[in-house]
Amino acid sequence: MHLQESGEMYLETILVLLREKGAVRSLDVAEHMGFSKPSVSRAVGILKRGEYILVDRDGFITLTDSGMEIASKIYERHTLLTAFLIRLGVDEKTAAEDACKLEHNISDESFSAIKRHVAAMTKEA
Repeated sequence: MHLQESGEMYLETILVLLREKGAVRSLDVAEHMGFSKPSVSRAVGILKRGEYILVDRDGFITLTDSGMEIASKIYERHTLLTAFLIRLGVDEKTAAEDACKLEHNISDESFSAIKRHVAAMTKEA
């Protein structure tokens, strides 16, 4: 099952919240993303059917291996692209917003090239 951008965003949000809070429920995701509870409930159902997440009987969400792989990939892209844009002189808010748009559509090849460039810039600094 191929995930759409929105599914990737949900997985990334779950990862971020798990790191921040240690435990995540649908309500936490809804509050963090500013979405309605029914919208998040629908997305959680889709992610659960796709075997990207597990939801226990108390409503706590965990990422499966495949969900963690996608969430980690998107989160890495977001953080690196944000930092890269900030280093180019883009203000932090705009950099984060633009990184969010880019992270879902950039090819693995282009992202790897940017990652190598940032690593080289860091070594030179």
